[in-house]
Amino acid sequence: MNILLLGSGGREHAIAWKIKQSPLCKNLYIAPGNAGTQLCGKNVKLSLNDFETISSFIDSSAIDMVVIGPEEPLVKGITNYIQNANPGVLVVGPDSRGAQLEGSKEFAKEFMISNNIPTAAYHSFDAGTYEEGVSFLRSLHPPYVLKADGLAAGKGVLIADNLEEAINGLDQMLNKKSFGEASQKVVIEEFLEGIEVSVFVATDGKDWILLPEAKDYKRIGQGDTGPNTGGMGAVSPVPFADKVFMDKVKSRIVQPTIEGLTKQGIDYKGFIFIGLMNVQGEPYVIEYNVRLGDPETEAILPRIKSDFVSLLQGIAGNTLSKYTLDVISDYAVTVMLVSGGYPGAYKKGYPITGTEDIAESDIFFAGADNSDGKIVTSGGRVIAVTSTHSSLQKARDLSMQNAQKIQFHHKNYRRDIGLDVQN
Repeated sequence: MNILLLGSGGREHAIAWKIKQSPLCKNLYIAPGNAGTQLCGKNVKLSLNDFETISSFIDSSAIDMVVIGPEEPLVKGITNYIQNANPGVLVVGPDSRGAQLEGSKEFAKEFMISNNIPTAAYHSFDAGTYEEGVSFLRSLHPPYVLKADGLAAGKGVLIADNLEEAINGLDQMLNKKSFGEASQKVVIEEFLEGIEVSVFVATDGKDWILLPEAKDYKRIGQGDTGPNTGGMGAVSPVPFADKVFMDKVKSRIVQPTIEGLTKQGIDYKGFIFIGLMNVQGEPYVIEYNVRLGDPETEAILPRIKSDFVSLLQGIAGNTLSKYTLDVISDYAVTVMLVSGGYPGAYKKGYPITGTEDIAESDIFFAGADNSDGKIVTSGGRVIAVTSTHSSLQKARDLSMQNAQKIQFHHKNYRRDIGLDVQN
């Protein structure tokens, strides 16, 4: 097959790495790609929002299947466009209606409530109902959870420890437009006390398969402190996500989600990332994403033994019931190396060294590009280091040791990834 993968992050490097392992892949193109994806296929300079040019490339390169990595083009309707302009091409990724599960927090909450899917109580507000939002905050107990309704690159969530901080956050989001159009509406919801886990569903719209679960680490600082990021690391499997817990997830959340989409006439073909909170053994949905997560992808894909392109074909071609997922039992620990200053302002263009010295770990480039023959930083999250081992401690140690070997100016990373789930 000729495959086009859209995206440029660590998730896309991991997906490209996995696709390239399949004998079903003839040619792999990644648009726009990064310094890592070019090791797996051919990078193509295409804008993710230029649907017409992407469609022309699909025709000129005889592409058989398109895999869409990030959320923005999905929300903007790239699947709809390709299905109309390039009939017969397989597409992994939901249409614009299905993508609203991530594109609008309000839509997602309404979907959960209407399908009896357990989630936190909530209300949504806009600039015109700002004072009502303040009153609602005053009726709650701390901490307070505020979410920008639209896409905010994984950073549109504020967890405030006191009322003053929450009111200021609401003012910044609604009146000061701190997240631009994404915060024209803000969802305020009750805080759920528990442990987070990320669950990944592959579906062809009818049948579904659960991929390995993972635990993501969102905060920038040790011990889950500081502002939210796009993700500082991940661990898979998650020890507390045992059979009893996962059976509840399947029956109370995954199956009702698929059935709810069908009831709304949404033919969903792609991945659903379900962010869950384990509240005393009971699963509650925090959020939906309509693609694989990052950096969880860098932790879960190394654990999948079965052919990944066959999985993608099953999703896009309505044959998922014929696919058997085979997963190794080893732990995977992913540590994300980020630019100093991230998730705030940071500088780019610093040379990256030491990647050639990495042993017993896989590295996935995220914000890294080629410049005059050198690999340099080009984003906030730069490189993911993933190690697998039968021992969680050993996998952790390998990732930490190799994280130290890779160097770039103002490098930062968390040294406590996985510590909280060790026995």
